[in-house]
Amino acid sequence: MDKRSLTQMAQRFREAETRAEILRQELAAAIRQADTDGLAQKEICEATGYTRQQVRRIVLAGESDGPASSSEVGTG
Repeated sequence: MDKRSLTQMAQRFREAETRAEILRQELAAAIRQADTDGLAQKEICEATGYTRQQVRRIVLAGESDGPASSSEVGTG
């Protein structure tokens, strides 16, 4: 692999990381909205694949800090 190809691949990776972060934030907002709308935590977990602890952390972060950071979504 030459330097140009490697540079392009690295750029594509950085762009994918940016898109993933945006989607993480959107999912956190959707989880908080579902909670506000009264959707049971169990159903949120089933829909997202997250644990109850992860969902609880995302919801609580939204109540105290505003938008969830990437550390609050998709970890655990």
